[in-house]
Amino acid sequence: MSFKKISVIGLGYIGLPTAAMFASYEKKVIGVDVNQLAVDTINRGEIHIVEPDLDKIVYTAVNKGFLKAVTVPEKADAFLIAVPTPFKNNHSSIPEPDLSYIKKACEAIAPVLEKGNLVVLESTSPVGATEQMAEWLALARTDLTFPMKAGESADISIAHCPERVLPGHVVRELVENDRVIGGITAKCSARAVELYHTFVKGDCVITNARTAEMAKLTENSCRDVQIAFANELSVICDKLDIDVWELIKLANRHPRINILQPGPGVGGHCIAVDPWFIVSKTPDEAKLISTARQVNDAKPQWVIDKVKVAISDFLQANPSKTAKDVVIACYGLAFKPDIDDLRESPALTITQKIKSFHRGTVKAVEPNIDSTHVDSIECTNINDAVEYADIHVVLVKHKEFYNLKNNEYTLDFVGLLP
Repeated sequence: MSFKKISVIGLGYIGLPTAAMFASYEKKVIGVDVNQLAVDTINRGEIHIVEPDLDKIVYTAVNKGFLKAVTVPEKADAFLIAVPTPFKNNHSSIPEPDLSYIKKACEAIAPVLEKGNLVVLESTSPVGATEQMAEWLALARTDLTFPMKAGESADISIAHCPERVLPGHVVRELVENDRVIGGITAKCSARAVELYHTFVKGDCVITNARTAEMAKLTENSCRDVQIAFANELSVICDKLDIDVWELIKLANRHPRINILQPGPGVGGHCIAVDPWFIVSKTPDEAKLISTARQVNDAKPQWVIDKVKVAISDFLQANPSKTAKDVVIACYGLAFKPDIDDLRESPALTITQKIKSFHRGTVKAVEPNIDSTHVDSIECTNINDAVEYADIHVVLVKHKEFYNLKNNEYTLDFVGLLP
């Protein structure tokens, strides 16, 4: 069947661009979010996140009547669930995935499901989450049949299609990137392929739901392991008095070596999170993946320890000053360059911890967020930070920082400065 009306549940960094993309191809799209402010913002033709070119697409889609946002789901031909999948706060050494947002999304759409509908889980999830979603929907709608029991004759089709886009490039990559589509049955997969071919120019590669779930987790776990190697290398080089940036450039001259760049940690809602989904399911087998997570999670504390040393060195060089007199500027709060996304950001964590122990002034420079404060951290502009700060901590390679000057009390954790 042709999908004339599409509902996207969750209008965040993935849901809103996806909804806007369908709407730009003149599909009727209903975006659903529990955040009334986000809903009102979108219905004005504006956006509540930072993503290049998305504002123009949303503005046009809303004004042409192809996109509207609501807080309560309406009937549609297809439902895409793009809600968060965080971890439970149970203080376990291995974080446990929290699927409550997916469950709430299922409870929200269940009353408006109709025979012939397609439900796609886009949220990055542990293996088995798509089947669990189908079970929740089946429990809520006993009058409909689902593919786990009814197979190809089911009233409702269920599939998983994980997003595979890079923040800052979402609009382009939604169209160009290949998509992995895993249906519970072959019919479910085929219907999901039909839906995504509305705008996807890349290949839609069919597999089963569990493999589709694992594919996304594998991609990000691979990146996490590679970053962990670079981060561990930076710690080793610091101890051996070696310039890690020069070392990596030299090593990468080998035709089969491509070492990534180290940083203050790993952030974002993918690489910093997805490996734990694998570890939580197979803790005894995922030893390398688990170790990489631990290496990357430990890097922020290493950065903080270096800042403490810098404060001590500064006070020894300036005996007339006390810790209260020392002004620290932290450059960047987002988890990666040139975006406003703070999810799992090591830069934000580091700045918060510096503020918690340092008795002097701590200010942040985050050019992608127009606010005087971010999570109680006072923000300032780059010119004031350069002029008044005693210690400069570079945490994100934003383009606005390229002209920063390096000096004795500049700590560059991203390889930005010469």
